[in-house]
Amino acid sequence: MKTSLSAESAFADPAAGAQKYTRVAVLLHWLIALLILTNVVLGLTAALLPDGALSDMAIRLVIDTHKSIGITVLGLAILRLLWRVTHRPPPLPSEFPGWERASAHAAHLALYVLIFAMPLTGWLHDSAWVAAASHPMSLYGLVPWPRIGFITSLDPATKEQLHNQFGALHTACSYALYGVLALHVAGALKHQWIDRHSVLRRMMP
Repeated sequence: MKTSLSAESAFADPAAGAQKYTRVAVLLHWLIALLILTNVVLGLTAALLPDGALSDMAIRLVIDTHKSIGITVLGLAILRLLWRVTHRPPPLPSEFPGWERASAHAAHLALYVLIFAMPLTGWLHDSAWVAAASHPMSLYGLVPWPRIGFITSLDPATKEQLHNQFGALHTACSYALYGVLALHVAGALKHQWIDRHSVLRRMMP
């Protein structure tokens, strides 16, 4: 009986696998999600730390780690996009009505745009920092990372203005990302628990 069940499962696996994302896509999806959530916590932590010499050192460490994670997310997002282009994702369940398919595709597109926009606006914001020259940037304190040259070469007044504008844009993108992520999660849970469409297993290891 066990042999029969095992054989049956083996024959069923290819069909089940066709409805799932690849292992690489799953890994990149959850790794990017975890890093984004970590950066949200770091951003809130930096805002809540009190003033003071020790606190200033802690804030610097938190912000530098936040920057490093942001650049890491950018690199992983590029890999995720390249993988998606070269590996067709599984189709949505046929039970989905047209408007839900369109909404799901729009949400995915918005997520991709915002996942790229967040680290890029943060990188621009950091490059326009007037004290950037005296505070070299490095990834996790190990790998030197350049600022954006044409931004750093501007005059201090222009950089200060751009620093504020890019910072505001970075903040706006973060709130937009939170909103789209909330809709994305809510939609997945609705399909899983209310509509009884097993969409979560598509992105599970």
